[in-house]
Amino acid sequence: MNKIKVMVVDDSAVVRQVAKEMLSKDPGIEVVGIAADPLFAMERMKLVWPDVIVLDIEMPRMDGLTFLRKIMAEHPTPVVICSTLTEKGVQTTMEALAAGAVSIITKPKIGLKQFLLDTQSDMIGAIKTAAQANVHRLAPTRIAAPAPSLTADAMLGAGTTAMSATTDQIVAIGTSTGGTQALEAVLTRLPAVCPGIAIVQHMPEKFTALFAERLNAICQLEVREAKDGDRLRSGLALIAPGGRHMMLCRSGAQYHVEVKDGPLVNRHKPSVDVLFRSAAQVAGRNALGIIMTGMGADGARGLKEMHDAGARTVAEDESTCVVFGMPKEAIRLGGVDRVVPLDRIPGEIIAYGH
Repeated sequence: MNKIKVMVVDDSAVVRQVAKEMLSKDPGIEVVGIAADPLFAMERMKLVWPDVIVLDIEMPRMDGLTFLRKIMAEHPTPVVICSTLTEKGVQTTMEALAAGAVSIITKPKIGLKQFLLDTQSDMIGAIKTAAQANVHRLAPTRIAAPAPSLTADAMLGAGTTAMSATTDQIVAIGTSTGGTQALEAVLTRLPAVCPGIAIVQHMPEKFTALFAERLNAICQLEVREAKDGDRLRSGLALIAPGGRHMMLCRSGAQYHVEVKDGPLVNRHKPSVDVLFRSAAQVAGRNALGIIMTGMGADGARGLKEMHDAGARTVAEDESTCVVFGMPKEAIRLGGVDRVVPLDRIPGEIIAYGH
């Protein structure tokens, strides 16, 4: 098997040194170059083009965002953003995701070397996921942790409760790698009046609020980061906050969300399986479940539970997925009614609401 060729571009000498050492220990990865800024990187890349670029955002001479846009325009390549959790860093990283970056690795301002060593499995996982991404589907539009892989049992007991039909219908969407662009493509094509939508997008803490703000500015429906107790109503899309699980609850004929801490489920928090299981239990046939692009299997079992509880279920077709992992596993488990390309998913939601 060919090794994944990686280029690390970061103005921090510590990041370059530690990243090169720890990545080189993985038998599936070859570090073909390190560079202090994009101009040095471009010279190195003339000799050997990497399969994945690990890219800092704030650098001298040329910033990472400008470099990313140049790469995606001239030679599309999977890019993993290495970003600090400063307000400026979060905002710029959201622009990078919109410009075609595959995923985010967060880093602190201090204690950098130890942090990188402690989270090396996250970086290696992000790189291996990026290497599988169909980067041509990440054209600009407007990660495994070492913890045990828990199931949704960690947050919700198994089993469903049969529900009668109500006037309130809800849509539950789960996505991961490539999902920021996919969600933008779906939500911007929905009318102001549509069923309430609960969304889990695998994304670090602090990034989901800004992602929701960005979508809210360009969508007809209202989009915001979910808060505990929010009512899920027509014309509103709620995005689970990074680092917290989101579950659907029912009070009378109305639906609300519960946002709470808990263990990683399928190595993620928020987890799609947690959202989907809660939708199966409290909404049943009053729900539409949609699983879209993403690495791994989070959401596949939950979508099967929704399907078995009478919900309609949809998976994104491989032809439009950046990574076909999550939809593929859901289809394999027999929990999917319809498989459609990304541009038909808005129509599925609109049709469901009528």
